[in-house]
Amino acid sequence: MSLPPWRSYLARALKKNRSQTDSRYFQLATVKPDGLPGNRTVVFRGFLENTNKLKIITDSRSEKFTQINHQPWGEICWYFTVTREQFRIFGKLILVNENEANTELKKARQIAWQEISDNARVQFAWAHPGEDRVGKEAFSPPLPDVEKPLENFCLLLVDPQKIDHLELRGEPQNRCLYILDERGHWLVKEVNP
Repeated sequence: MSLPPWRSYLARALKKNRSQTDSRYFQLATVKPDGLPGNRTVVFRGFLENTNKLKIITDSRSEKFTQINHQPWGEICWYFTVTREQFRIFGKLILVNENEANTELKKARQIAWQEISDNARVQFAWAHPGEDRVGKEAFSPPLPDVEKPLENFCLLLVDPQKIDHLELRGEPQNRCLYILDERGHWLVKEVNP
């Protein structure tokens, strides 16, 4: 697989900002079932092997899960403080849950579960997110099995369709759009900042 032109810019930003722990986080915007926007900060978990799909994890009991089932499109906004650049990545959201039929995606979910820390893994055994607060004991469950993902653990993939890359350094600033066409080719267009 040849990498699209925007991947080298994102890789450079990730490398130059690696000393900043916040460079692992970005905002994911979706549309709620009532038509209103939903936004949350998520952790970048890398790219799905041999693809341009960005990996995120989520809990099937969460509001985010409902929003994605309602409208499977979203946009990432990722800002890098050291290099002063922003990537807005619009794409199709692909939810990989315990009932996934595709064996490759099912395997990717399993690997994602194994790659996360014990602290991240145990949160999927906590009390139901968004419900009335319960006692502390509901947040101290035994550690889940490292090999077998809990049923509510989901791998969320963002399949990029359009990238808006803005470099805030320079006079004037630089901005470039990368748009995936119907043939699967990336069109590159420089635009005014």
